[in-house]
Amino acid sequence: MTNNKKEIKKINCALFSSKNEIITRITAAINEATNIKKKAALAKDLVQQVEELLSCKYFNKEKRSCEICQTITKARKLTAELIIRAGELK
Repeated sequence: MTNNKKEIKKINCALFSSKNEIITRITAAINEATNIKKKAALAKDLVQQVEELLSCKYFNKEKRSCEICQTITKARKLTAELIIRAGELK
């Protein structure tokens, strides 16, 4: 997790900065939720936020910031999708 924090600091993008604040709040709420249904509902909100980053119209595969953003965002999406699936099992 520490490596992600270091990488996040390297991202110079207004869209990422604003979305990252929202994503961080949702992630904290997921971690604090005590039941899987609540976690899954929050994870759906998280997926919506990361989808906006993954479909960024300013994405440039040559920019290191974009590469880091996409890598971190894909990992966040996978994690959120696993939480959603766990919620569906209950």
